[in-house]
Amino acid sequence: MAFPFKAVIFDMDGVIVDTEKFYFDELAVLSDDLGLGITLEERKAQVGMSHQAFQRSLVKWMERGGRGHMTGDEAEAVYNEWAAGRPHPYAELLNPGVAQTVDALHDLGVRVALASSSPMANILAVLEDCGLSGKFEPIVSGEQFHESKPDPEIYLHTLDLLGLPAKVCCCIEDSVYGIAAGRAAGLTVIAKREERFGFSQEGADRIIDTVADLMRV
Repeated sequence: MAFPFKAVIFDMDGVIVDTEKFYFDELAVLSDDLGLGITLEERKAQVGMSHQAFQRSLVKWMERGGRGHMTGDEAEAVYNEWAAGRPHPYAELLNPGVAQTVDALHDLGVRVALASSSPMANILAVLEDCGLSGKFEPIVSGEQFHESKPDPEIYLHTLDLLGLPAKVCCCIEDSVYGIAAGRAAGLTVIAKREERFGFSQEGADRIIDTVADLMRV
């Protein structure tokens, strides 16, 4: 049976790498280290959130922690300085079957793109560490837009770069924000099952347990 789509657009965090849980846990450490009082619900709300929205959260947390009012870039600079001293084991967080699935799609002549809300520098670092550099074309970052997911613009732009209509493409997502963006862009949305953060994936067209299951869609 032929693969039913001409292109697959991958989300990164939570789909290619299991970084959502990693960042979720890191926020608890950040909160303790800097005295920011980040609640469990606030940490859950960050899963799949755009980089722009994350900056806004950092501004709120820094002010709550007594550091005064900052711009988004200033708050992120404090976060980055803190994070620089901590490990980021992206290769260890690579989800099972991702590399094999991407190669299998290439072998079938299926286009493989990446659209992530993360900054481009972070995307490229993850791909490099995981041995996936050169496997995705195009690569689109949410920082290129005024707002990223759940706004569909990141997916609409990726479709423009692919030169394909949404009806012949699918995206693989995990978060509510990503699923909403894919649907709004007219894509078939396949969700990698995620049950650790209490959100629903019912907006997806189909839920798969592992990325490798995509080949049986």
